[in-house]
Amino acid sequence: MPEEAHALLESIPITKKPANDPEAADQPDLLGLRDRALIAIMVYSFAGIGAVIQMKVGDYFVQGRRRWVRLHEKGGKDHDVPCHHSLDQRLHDYIEAAGVTDDIDGYLFRTARRKTGQLTTNPLFQQDAHRIIRRRAKAAGIETRIGNHTFRATGITAYLKNSGKLEVAQQIANHESPRTTKLYDRRQDEISLDEIERITI
Repeated sequence: MPEEAHALLESIPITKKPANDPEAADQPDLLGLRDRALIAIMVYSFAGIGAVIQMKVGDYFVQGRRRWVRLHEKGGKDHDVPCHHSLDQRLHDYIEAAGVTDDIDGYLFRTARRKTGQLTTNPLFQQDAHRIIRRRAKAAGIETRIGNHTFRATGITAYLKNSGKLEVAQQIANHESPRTTKLYDRRQDEISLDEIERITI
């Protein structure tokens, strides 16, 4: 659901107090910034988790006057998607705080050294990303079971609810067929819930 995705993104802390000096000013929470950018890219570009964790820093780039992301889809196909302004901001904040702007061949979403909150140069694995997402959802009080396709479905549903066209959603999601894109359209779920609530006893 779009409301849950919004609540999840807003709930992730992106600053923290230094561990050894609680009086000091807040500093960026690298893991919070990473996790927020990871979820945002799935929501705003309809990307699957497999494509996202393969991204390099250089896959967030300027073309024309705006930022784009390049996703490496199944079968070795590259797929470029323009950045939504909310995604652009979240990626920018994360990359700047991580200090990896010039590491264009380095992985964008990286594992962290245990307990230090510092990032390694190693990419997240799919199971790491799933764990991160489930942990963040739980912390935000979201009880809906979140799987690999949840954010893709959320993004596509929100787009179609705002008068988006199915064939454009198909293009953004890089689906071969509109039938595949339709599988991610959850608008009917909302309609049926409204109808169920008419049963007043």
